[in-house]
Amino acid sequence: MRILGIDYGTKRIGIAVSDLDAQFALPHSVIQNSNAESKRQAILDEIVLIAQTNEIKTVVIGESRDYKGQPNKILPVVLNLKKDLEGQGFEVHLELEFMTSQQAERFQGKTDKSDSAAAALILQSYLDSYKNK
Repeated sequence: MRILGIDYGTKRIGIAVSDLDAQFALPHSVIQNSNAESKRQAILDEIVLIAQTNEIKTVVIGESRDYKGQPNKILPVVLNLKKDLEGQGFEVHLELEFMTSQQAERFQGKTDKSDSAAAALILQSYLDSYKNK
């Protein structure tokens, strides 16, 4: 069973996919995001296509908060994406994330795949906590 991970950003959306046994998260791709309401359906369609291509039914999205642990400006958009994906029949979980893009850049340097690496960090955090339950 593969799981899809998402690091939602206002400019780019990082996508990660787990291995078949849901043990390891691997960077997959980056979707450009203008954060415009008119692009919402196109972004959803692209995420759904990736999930369907990889036979994924479960999605994990980074739950974005500020330094004080309070919801930040991206969280309402993330919650809308969660709702949209659930409407498409996916099981969607939020995984608390903090500065994953910066962590990914620290590990590998800034590349065009940094956002997908950040999504892999979010997904791996979920997979590790899921294994321990």
